[in-house]
Amino acid sequence: MFEWSKLSAVQWMDAWEDRFRGQMNFVMEILKGGKTARVRVFCDTEAQAKAIHAQFGGSIRKVLASEWAKPHSPQIPPLKIRDCLLVTPETDAKKLKSLQKNYPNRQIISIPAEMAFGTGDHATTSTCLRLIADLARTRAAGWSVADLGTGTGLLAIAAKKLGAGTCYACDFDPFAVKATVENISRNDVIGIEVAEQDVLKWKPRKQYDVVIANLFSTILIQAFPNICKLLRPGGEVIISGILASQAWDVFVAAAENGLGFPTVIRKGKWVTARGAWMNDIAAAETER
Repeated sequence: MFEWSKLSAVQWMDAWEDRFRGQMNFVMEILKGGKTARVRVFCDTEAQAKAIHAQFGGSIRKVLASEWAKPHSPQIPPLKIRDCLLVTPETDAKKLKSLQKNYPNRQIISIPAEMAFGTGDHATTSTCLRLIADLARTRAAGWSVADLGTGTGLLAIAAKKLGAGTCYACDFDPFAVKATVENISRNDVIGIEVAEQDVLKWKPRKQYDVVIANLFSTILIQAFPNICKLLRPGGEVIISGILASQAWDVFVAAAENGLGFPTVIRKGKWVTARGAWMNDIAAAETER
């Protein structure tokens, strides 16, 4: 067992929580004085710790067996999304079969807690899932989708199960990419292209009917030019990962790039929104 740790200003606590939420071995403590927090992640292998260190800096140490007692995973109830999906951390085949029997009209998605964001229990992910379900009802089967900052691949998998055709999922984090590939296989989904990609350095060559971006606000603001390159005329965007205190800056940046968001949902301190090209929104309003 290895421990990665880093000191951070408390103002970044939400960002750290978002990045490692769902990881059972993630600990964050506020130090005396209240201005600094220590972020710690316990890893099974040194390679996992080094990957986090390469991305965030900090330090690594080997944990002695006498220091560590792995906690039991809490029982997380399945997450119901509208009347069509059921997201569960369960991976046992017999238990999944039982869940499907109990919920015959829902698509079951199995997403165990990994060292990647997106297990469905966080407000940003669950709200994105609900908006994807709503959006899928308005589109003909085969709509194309790009999922930026895919985390565990949950949103891309959900889109495929709800009728999406061409599907692209990417993340900057190699562990997220690995988790996504494993979860795609686990859920018997085909047709999702997965890539390790920095959305800020990317030069997209394809366009999609739907773009999903569950990213930190600061990254999202910088990513809007690429999001616009990805989005087809008549397409729709779902954005999340936005702290309510930063939402205005995000929507201003979106408008500067020609995007508007008539559907905005706040859940706790998080904001998720569904939008489109502003001229498409205006045209739809005129038709009404």
